[in-house]
Amino acid sequence: MIDWSSLGIAPAAFLLPRQQDLNRFWPVIACDQYTSQPEVWRAVEEEIGRHPSTLRLIIPEAFLEETEAISQKAEQAMRDYLQEGLLEELPEVFILVERSTQSGRRIGLVTAIDLEQYDYQEGSRSLIRATEQTVLERIPPRLKLRERAALELSHVLLLVDDKEDSLIGPLYNRREALPLLYDLPLLMDGGHIRGWQITGEAEFSHLAKTLQTLKARLADDAPLFAVGDGNHSLAAAKANWEQHKKRLSLAAQAGHPARFAMVELINLHSPALLFEPIHRAVFGADAKAIQQALAPLQPALDKASPDITLITREGDLPLRLPGAEGRMVTAAVQELLDQAGFALDYVHGIEALRGLVDSGDTVGILMPDFPKDLLFPTVQRDGRLPRKTFSMGEANEKRFYLEARKII
Repeated sequence: MIDWSSLGIAPAAFLLPRQQDLNRFWPVIACDQYTSQPEVWRAVEEEIGRHPSTLRLIIPEAFLEETEAISQKAEQAMRDYLQEGLLEELPEVFILVERSTQSGRRIGLVTAIDLEQYDYQEGSRSLIRATEQTVLERIPPRLKLRERAALELSHVLLLVDDKEDSLIGPLYNRREALPLLYDLPLLMDGGHIRGWQITGEAEFSHLAKTLQTLKARLADDAPLFAVGDGNHSLAAAKANWEQHKKRLSLAAQAGHPARFAMVELINLHSPALLFEPIHRAVFGADAKAIQQALAPLQPALDKASPDITLITREGDLPLRLPGAEGRMVTAAVQELLDQAGFALDYVHGIEALRGLVDSGDTVGILMPDFPKDLLFPTVQRDGRLPRKTFSMGEANEKRFYLEARKII
């Protein structure tokens, strides 16, 4: 029997639709995508029609003003899908995932993390760490939804720093010997996804031993895992568990479903995992107002090597920010934008940002790249990155909801 408790992850009882309902209409993309493009969500809703879908089980953030109404419908849909027997349980498994997009084939492992090994607080030295500043005000609404939900669906992407691809690579190399669970095209320009069930003793032993090896190589207080996407969703799961554990004995805590959260684990060094900057859309302000807000950074026109570029309907304005020297540009800019009180959205992809600028009273800010090799060293040294520093791929490459898990 493998003791997973010190390794941060564990197999879990995942749910998938029965075979006749497991088709391209079931998965939809992470709820925090296309937040300023509700038409994208309306189009996929029309395409899905009456088919069972994870769209019924989530709250797209493009419709935050309708959160309570959508939440009630989602909670009822969860109960309905369970009562109708639409979902079938795979007991104590991992799921190997191959996601094909324009960036290549990204390999992942759907697993559960032990929330006792995760901490989003500043100064954390936990095995699993947040990579961006957690905005505490964003936790309560997510916590409220998790408390009422019968099912967990996850868009959390967890990263492991495995240069030799020793953890997930060997499993993928023998994928043809594993039971195939799904092989689907994805809506919303999401590419294609395949998944295989991992239950064998040999595969479990490989994962446990390799994690032990990776853990043993860590420097003091270094994280084994870092949260790539879904930081606030995972923080809400942690807050929910902290509430539950107060009412439980130590014995009851060990296997309680609220102690765990579903994630997809990906190797940081996957060639198909590209780090893209997350750009800013500023609403109701012009380029002059933004430059005034950024005045402490001494913005100067520089076409050769700009730090940021303002995108307006009249044209692009590349700016160097000498006043940010010695700091992360993203952190310096975000701090001043917050101080100015601008209405902001965070946009994946240059074309999406230009589309927003062209369609309304909006100025875009193209933000600088963040090299992915710096992620783990920065998290270890500084604790976290400024919020919305990077995106793992373009918007259409984000994780799709597919597996589910009972949490009550």
